[in-house]
Amino acid sequence: MKKRIRSLLLSLALVAAFAGTALAADVALTSVGQSPDAMMVRVVFRQVGTDVDYDALMKPEGLSGHKVLVAVVGGSSKGLGAAGINQDEEKTRAVGLIEAARDQGMKILVMHVGGEGRRGTLSDLFIEAVVPLADHLILVEGADKDGLFTRLIEGKGIDVATAATVRATAEPLKAILGEWGLL
Repeated sequence: MKKRIRSLLLSLALVAAFAGTALAADVALTSVGQSPDAMMVRVVFRQVGTDVDYDALMKPEGLSGHKVLVAVVGGSSKGLGAAGINQDEEKTRAVGLIEAARDQGMKILVMHVGGEGRRGTLSDLFIEAVVPLADHLILVEGADKDGLFTRLIEGKGIDVATAATVRATAEPLKAILGEWGLL
């Protein structure tokens, strides 16, 4: 009887241990520039029915078991201040994260969902750093009004999808995730 109870307790302990260990989602989601845009994209992923591991300050060691890294780019001086980092540290973090993801064989999706209103010197610094590293790009209409995104991806074979609003990015997001075998 004691052996049976011990065996049962061991089994319960193993189940509890593995239940407490969350399996990584296929998608890692981060902000590049610390704007609130990544949180809005997180909501879009919920609408699409895809779990994400979200960390606004994700570092390369946070990438484990993921198949896709989604980097939502949009600069916010307030967000950077709240995170306790400056623009150079954020740029270095973002590029290092994307390079680590690429080294692990992950697909890279860069999204800019702030449209023309979220453009400016700070956002453009991050856009210029990460857009050329993408496999695919999703933009909200108006984001490329000055042609910056077009120039950055010229000749790189990066596919671009546009949507009218953040909410409307769900459709191109579904298509890309389907292409990449995640839906």
